Formats: sequence, structure tokens, C-alpha cells
Amino acid sequence: MQLFAGMISHSTPHLYVSALPFSPINSTTARKSTARFPNTFCLIDGCLMNWTAIQTVMSGTGGVCSVLFSPDGTRIVSGSRDSTIRVWDAATGLPLGEPFQGHTSSVWSVSFSPDGTHIVSGSWDSTVRVWDAVTGLPLGEPFRGHTGGVCSVSFSPDGTRILSGSRDFTVRVWVSSVSFSPDAQHLGGIMH
Repeated sequence: MQLFAGMISHSTPHLYVSALPFSPINSTTARKSTARFPNTFCLIDGCLMNWTAIQTVMSGTGGVCSVLFSPDGTRIVSGSRDSTIRVWDAATGLPLGEPFQGHTSSVWSVSFSPDGTHIVSGSWDSTVRVWDAVTGLPLGEPFRGHTGGVCSVSFSPDGTRILSGSRDFTVRVWVSSVSFSPDAQHLGGIMH
């Protein structure tokens, strides 16, 4: 109705001429109404399967605490009260893969790295985590050091540092550095 309300308000037949034929195949409008109105126009080519993200509601299993677009605008990351992180297709509003799991409490803040390959999350469980943005796998162990819930996280513009703010009234800068041994058999790293 949001998309076609203007046309329908001027001419009720537009409900059958515009709204129904141009509604995406998987939409509630199409699924519940198409069979009841077999003599309406039918769009044969170029049908949408789902509403675009602007006309849809993305829903998960818990209240959403934080959302952010990826640097290229093609994905949306969300942090939720159900302790998960989700990545969504910004054009369709559909989830990309399974929820990222690992936090033990609400995820209050999420952010993409500048190149869009990583996601950082801050949780009420007092930890900061870094994730592979495509696979959803955690990269290393959680960053521990805050004594209160983490309310805000962000990558530095060059992607080498993470900034976190917490209910413990502290702000932390996390820097990680890793390198391989010359024979590539060992990995060394530091975390501050």
C-alpha cells in the first residue's frame, strides 16, 4: 500500500491494475490476492521476488540495538538483544547467512572495517569481538578488559585499531599486530 497508495487513492481500480500485478511474487499482497483475482493483469517478465529493502521490514529474533551500512552500501550489519549479529542484503533486506554467535549478552554496537571485510561488535557481556564479515566466524578471542557493558565500537579509518566505549566509564583502543615466523610455521601476535 505504501508504494501504490497515491494511485489507489485517486482511482480504486489501480488496486487491481497497479498494486497486484506489480507486487513481488513472495509478498503478502501477491500470495493472498492473486488467486482471488484471476482476471487482473499479470506481469510475465521482470517480476520482483521480494520487496526492496525500502519497502520491507528486516526481522530477527531479538530487539535490534545497532545497525550500520557497509562502506560500499551493499550490506547492513545489525547487533541484537538476542546476543547475535546479522548481515543483511541492503537491496533486498534478506539475511546473508546465519547469525554470528559468540556473545553471551546483548550486542549494543556493531561496525564494519573500512574495507568491509571485518565487523567489530561490542556487547553487554563486556567484550569486544572481531568477525569475518562474509563467513561470520570470530577472528581470535574476544577482547577483554572492560568491566561494564560495551556501548560503542568503531574501527580507525585505516582499519588497524578498534575503539570501544563502555559503561565502566572507560574508552579503550585495541591494537593487534600479527606476523609469521620466517619459516611460516609459527604465528606471533600482541594485543593491547
